[in-house]
Amino acid sequence: MARQDINRSGEMEVFARVVELGGFSAAARAFRMSPSAVSKLVARLEARLGVRLINRSTRKLQLTPEGSAYYDRSIRILDDINTAEHEAAIGAIPRGRVRVNTSVPFGLHWLLPLLPGFFKLHPGISVDVALTDTVVDLMEERADIAIRVGPLRESRLLARKLGESRMVVVAAPSYLAEHGTPQTPNDLTKHNMLGFCFSKQIDGWPFRDANGGTISVSPVGNALVSDGEAMQRLAVAGAGLARLARFHVDADIKAGRLVVVLEDFNPGDLEPIHAVFLGHGGHLPARVRAFLDYMVENVRL
Repeated sequence: MARQDINRSGEMEVFARVVELGGFSAAARAFRMSPSAVSKLVARLEARLGVRLINRSTRKLQLTPEGSAYYDRSIRILDDINTAEHEAAIGAIPRGRVRVNTSVPFGLHWLLPLLPGFFKLHPGISVDVALTDTVVDLMEERADIAIRVGPLRESRLLARKLGESRMVVVAAPSYLAEHGTPQTPNDLTKHNMLGFCFSKQIDGWPFRDANGGTISVSPVGNALVSDGEAMQRLAVAGAGLARLARFHVDADIKAGRLVVVLEDFNPGDLEPIHAVFLGHGGHLPARVRAFLDYMVENVRL
């Protein structure tokens, strides 16, 4: 059983200062300790861990691979402790900038309208919003959070689910008046199906078949667009059929600008919406956590 009187954070702090200052004597001066006391502390730490952390020589100290790993983890833990103490000292008020990358429809219909309420709740946080339906690399884009619509690809990113929306096939009344209303998925060969100019994890339009299974119809048409908002506008303008999330076109359906078609063949699939983010070894900045919590609590799809 581990001794309860071991000051692990104190050991980490002394060890980290030995590494950063390059020796026991320099660390001893920083902590107002004797060099022998610092040396014994590191020796006790190595004995407790059962590994050598530092190779000692008369000229310099050299970290072992285990020592390097322990140092990296120690400074992260010490940083977390300092952050926790700082936040507690100022009333745990999250501050800073949150960079968010979101799909265009979700950004316009949900994220942007929610921001004023978020700013009232967290006046110390500012938000940078980039709208694109293309899947971005968080590291390359230097984003804290990305809103992903659709099934998540396997990755090392962490995720929190914001909701899900039923998919529907829609068209403008003017398009249906000119081209007719499709009665079955087979009728789609006679229609203009709007598509995206980027690859999606699920490219086809799924429908239920007569046997209770699912068939997929690849969208074939004369227009490809870069985002769902552009597709919605094309559909409202009467350019063709579109398959979009219900939350995206609900207002258009209620206003009569779009009509839902082929509902008898709708498989009822739901498009999930997640906020994905980097975990940074389990550490999440308070500003990012505050934004995630607010979105989870307030998005109602």
